[in-house]
Amino acid sequence: MTTLELLQAYWWLLIAVLGAALVFLLFVQGGQSMLYCGATTEQRQLMVNSLGRKWEFTFTTLVVFGGAFFASFPLFYSTSFGGAYWLWMLILFSFVLQAVSYEFRRKRGNIYGTRVYDSFLLFNGLAGCVLLGVAVGMFFFGGAFTVVKTNILDPGAPVISQWADSHGLEAIACWKNLLLGFAVFFLARTMASLYFINNIAGDDALTTRMRRNALINGLIFAVLFVAFLVVLLLADGYRQSGGAIVEESNLYLHNLLNMWWLAVILLLGVVAALYGIFRSAFDKKWRAGIWYAGFGVAGVVAVLFCIAGYAGTAYLPSTVDAASSLTIANSSSSEFTLKTMSWVSLSVPFVLAYIWYVWRKMNATPLTEKELSEESHQY
Repeated sequence: MTTLELLQAYWWLLIAVLGAALVFLLFVQGGQSMLYCGATTEQRQLMVNSLGRKWEFTFTTLVVFGGAFFASFPLFYSTSFGGAYWLWMLILFSFVLQAVSYEFRRKRGNIYGTRVYDSFLLFNGLAGCVLLGVAVGMFFFGGAFTVVKTNILDPGAPVISQWADSHGLEAIACWKNLLLGFAVFFLARTMASLYFINNIAGDDALTTRMRRNALINGLIFAVLFVAFLVVLLLADGYRQSGGAIVEESNLYLHNLLNMWWLAVILLLGVVAALYGIFRSAFDKKWRAGIWYAGFGVAGVVAVLFCIAGYAGTAYLPSTVDAASSLTIANSSSSEFTLKTMSWVSLSVPFVLAYIWYVWRKMNATPLTEKELSEESHQY
C-alpha cells in the first residue's frame, strides 16, 4: 500500500466511526417520535428534558460527519450534498426545526405553545431518521449522477458533477433506501426506550411502557434490518479493477467474506444489540441496555460503512453511468491534505473523552419529576 492509499483507508475508517456514532445518537430523534405515545404531560416534559441534555451531541456529530467528508472526500461532498440537495435540505431543515424547538419550547413569551414545537420535534424524529437512512442507502444502491472531471476547465460551466433533475428525490422513492430508512427509524425508537430506562427514575409507569416499547420497536427493527441485510448481500455493486469500474454480482457478500473480521464484528454487534434489547424488556431491574445495544449497533454500522468503501468498492455508485461511481481512491483529497488533516484527527480521542465526561456528569443522577421541578431551565 502506498502512503496515499493508507491515508484514504484511515479517513474512511474515521468516516465509519463517525457514522456509527451518529446512528447511536439518533436515540434523541427516536425519543422525540414517542412524545405523544401514551405519555402524560408530566412524563412528556420528563422525556423532553432528558433528550434536551443530549440533542446537541447528535447535531454536532452530524456536522462533524459532513465536515470529515468535505476534508477527506471532497468529490463525494460536492456530488452528493451539491447534487442530491432536496434530500439533504430536508434533513437539515428537520434538524434546524429541532434546534429551534429545544431553544423556544418553554421560553417565556412563547406565543405558539409547546404543541407547535413538539410537532417540530416529532417531524425531526420521523423525517430525520428515515431520510438519514435513505442517504446511507445511497452508499449501496447509488444515485442518478454523472462525474466529468474535465468540466472544471470549462469557464462557462465548471461543474464536475451533474445530478438528475429530481436532485435526490429519486433516492427517497427507492424502496431499498426506504427499507433502511425505516429500519433506522425503529432502531432509534428502540434506543430511545433503552435510554429513557437508563436516564429517568421514579416513574414506574413510564419505565414499564419503555420496556414494552423497546421490545416492540426492537422486533420491528430486527425484521427490517434482516430484510435489508438480505437485499444488500444479494445485490450487485461496482468495484474499481485495473483502472476501470466494473459490476460484480453479490459484491457486498464477497466483501464480508473476504474481510472475515468484519463479519465477526457484525455478528458480535448483532448479539450485543439483541442482548441489550431483550434483557431490558424482561429484566425489570436492569437499566444498562443502552450501552450493550449502543456498542453493538455502532459496531454493525461501522461494518456497513467498511464493506461499502474498502476493497475498491464504489461507495456511491452511479445508476446512470458506472464510470462515474465514486470510490475512496478517485474521490479523495490529495496526499498532502489527507496527511495534514490526519494530524488534526489526533484530537478526536480527546474530544470523545470530553463527551464521555460530560455525559457521565449529566447522568450522574437519573432524572426525576422532583429534580425536574427544581431545575431553573426546562426545555
